[in-house]
Amino acid sequence: MKYDLIIVGGGPAGLTAGIYAARYRLNTLIISKNIGGLASTAPKICNYPSQMNIKGFELMQNITKQVQELGVEIIYDEIKKIEKKNDGFIVHLEKKKYNTKKIIYAAGTDRLRMNIPGEGKFLGRGISYCATCDAAFFKKKTVAVIGGADAALSSALLLSEFASKVYIIYRQDYFFRAEPAWIELVQKQKKITLIFNEEVLEINGKDKVESIKLKSGKELNVNGIFVEIGSVPQTKILEGLGIKTTEKGYIIVDRCQKTNVKGLFAAGDVTNNRLKQIITAAGEGACAAFSAYEELKKNK
Repeated sequence: MKYDLIIVGGGPAGLTAGIYAARYRLNTLIISKNIGGLASTAPKICNYPSQMNIKGFELMQNITKQVQELGVEIIYDEIKKIEKKNDGFIVHLEKKKYNTKKIIYAAGTDRLRMNIPGEGKFLGRGISYCATCDAAFFKKKTVAVIGGADAALSSALLLSEFASKVYIIYRQDYFFRAEPAWIELVQKQKKITLIFNEEVLEINGKDKVESIKLKSGKELNVNGIFVEIGSVPQTKILEGLGIKTTEKGYIIVDRCQKTNVKGLFAAGDVTNNRLKQIITAAGEGACAAFSAYEELKKNK
């Protein structure tokens, strides 16, 4: 069986592309490693239309349900390779492969690691990359959040509901990347202490995280560390297709979400578009689905 469209990724971009593809009556398959992508790990979303305050996982569950009710098939698996053919693509999984005429690549990003001594050793024993997943394990504990963008500040606020003390450690001298609304909330929370112009150089402990060493030479006693220093685009499976990316690895797309590879579109955080938000990812997914539909219609 050959699909009209395979969408890679089950985050806001991929799922919205699925909604639009269903309405265009395209035979569509979504392949994703997990439900909701990185958006599902957001502790709190306050800037998505109609939602004043919703957890990321809940929002993505709602969108996933909408996609499924429209009859779009979703497979939760990992793609090993994407192969280009004259009349489309072959998407290879571990044990299966699927043929498709068009692809929308919306695989999103992976969390960056600090790559410092102790980080790998204490993964799952005090080191976390998801406050939504692990905040409850640090009730009445002292934790540190590393980073200074929206994700770091929202994670710190969530952690303050459980932990007795939360440090935010940021290498700049102010939060120049975060929304003012998040900054105001963090500044009002008495459990949160802000530490600027600092970096974590080492993580120490015996069986679990006990302390961190800072660039200044200071040492802080903490029970947990939440890393929120950014992300890197997931484009490894596109190697061999000759796809054009920026220096940082983001896929270059035009205003129709087309890449330089014929029949391959990209949407969401994996692209070179500036604003990485759920609403912009959804918009790019919708645009990519429309572009794919137009091309398919012309080819008939």
